[in-house]
Formats: sequence, C-alpha cells, structure tokens
Amino acid sequence: MKARRGWAAPNEPQPFLFFILNSPAILLLLGLVLYPIVYSFWLSLHAYNLRQPNRVRFIGLDNYATVLASDQFWSAAGNTAMFCVASITLTVVLGTLLALLLNEAFPGRGILRAVMLLPWAIPPVVNGLIWQWMLDGQHGLINALLLGAGVISEPQAWLSSAATAMPALVLAQVWNHVPFVAVVMLAALQTVPEELYDSARLEGAGLWQRFRHVTLPWLSHALLLVLVTQTMVALRTFDIIYVLTGGGPGSATTVIAWLTYVTTFNMTDFGRGNAYAYIIALVTLALSLLYIRLLWKRGEFGR
Repeated sequence: MKARRGWAAPNEPQPFLFFILNSPAILLLLGLVLYPIVYSFWLSLHAYNLRQPNRVRFIGLDNYATVLASDQFWSAAGNTAMFCVASITLTVVLGTLLALLLNEAFPGRGILRAVMLLPWAIPPVVNGLIWQWMLDGQHGLINALLLGAGVISEPQAWLSSAATAMPALVLAQVWNHVPFVAVVMLAALQTVPEELYDSARLEGAGLWQRFRHVTLPWLSHALLLVLVTQTMVALRTFDIIYVLTGGGPGSATTVIAWLTYVTTFNMTDFGRGNAYAYIIALVTLALSLLYIRLLWKRGEFGR
C-alpha cells in the first residue's frame, strides 16, 4: 500500500536518522580535520612567535605579504618548481612505461609485479637513509659502480655539490614513488576493452597510434589521480630533504616545505610558518583544478 502524500512509509528510514547515526563520525572529522585547518589559517593571520609569547597580535595578511616579498621565498619557489617538474615527469613516465610492460604476458611477470612494490613500501625516511648510503661521497654504491665502469675518475660528493644535490633528491623521490604510479596505471590498463584495440587494428593503426588514440585517452582518469597525488607529495616533500641534504648545500635544495619547517620550528615563527603552509595548499589546489580541467573530459569516451 502506498504511503500518504507527505508521509514516509512505515519502514522507510527518516532522513534525519542518517545524520543522527553518522553524527559521531561527522564530529570526529570536524574535530580532527576541520578544526586544525581553520586554526592554522587563523594562526597565519597573527604575529605569533614562541620567543615572544606575550606579543601575539592579529596582523591580517601581513605574513603572506612578507612571505611573497621575500627573496628567500622566491628562491625556494624556484627550487620547488624544479623538483616538482623533474620528479613528477619522471615518476609518471617511468611508472606508465612499467605498467605497460607489466600488462604484457611474459614469464616471471607475477614475481616482477611483487618486487616492483618494494620501493613504495619503504617509508620516506628509510628511503632517504638508503640513498644517503648509496650517494655517500667516500663509500657509496653509486661511486663504486661509476668508478668501476670508468665513467668517473674519482669519487664524487653528490649530496655536497650544488650541481648534483637536486638531481640526487629527484632520483630518490622517483625511485620511491614509481611503483604507486605503475600500480594505478596497470589497474587502468586492465580495464581497456580489447574491442577498441581490435577496431584500431582493422583500421590499420600501428602500435604508436593505438597507444595515442586508445590507451592514452583511456588512462586519462588514472593519470589525473596520479598527477594530483604526486603533485601533493612533491610540493610537501620534506623527509628525504631532511635526511639527505638539510636544504643545502647553501640553499640549493631549500624548497618551500623545508622553508616552512625552518620558519616554524627553528625560528619558532608559527604565524609565518602557517602562511607558508597555506601557500603550498593553495598552489596544490590550483594545480589540481588545472589537471581536472585538462584531463577529466578526455577520459569520457567509450565508458
């Protein structure tokens, strides 16, 4: 029997019941996620230095103006852009190539898929320690291999040279995150309908044409996920910088995330430190929206 107009059926849950049942989770999210976000933004609008705890005052956007007018910030921004572009590009390209390889059938594929995950399973700090040993100027594995191959004539201080410190960080970052990209891309590749490839072959499409017109558009949504997550990771990278270079030599590897740490915990300037953090968040949001605008509709065909 139908319920009367304006009344819910006896067994139909009332809408407010959903809010009541989910209220503990909602309150937990508000307390653990929303409150710190709002409070950190509020701190960024204050002059708040632990060295002068009695002189906290509201200054509006002055912290942001000071940061954006600083040569130190723009130097760190340049290093951040260099690190992000290099690490994201290499991670996405190598991860996609690895996914294409693992999508093919060959002996030992299952073992290779399992081994591929090991770098991703290693925590960033441990990853930094591994590469610290490998890049050591006296006893590192990289120097030993290059000396043995005759590529270099004497050991190189990879982490102490301004010319090689940033590439070393990029190498460590890429090695740690390529497996994640490969897993995401491999999952997307396995959903591509074989009929699309058959149709492309019938029309005379070669290997590159099939990849460009079938595989790549189908991977657009997976690529979107990868770009957003890897951009977030690259912009907030701190662990390997802390372990490998400490922002040096000089300011060669000082990125905005490292500058945020130094400002907040070494200089105890929580107001300006939170301003740095929010600048990172806003840049991440802007890039994510750009990725969505460029890639989302490209993956709509044939779905």
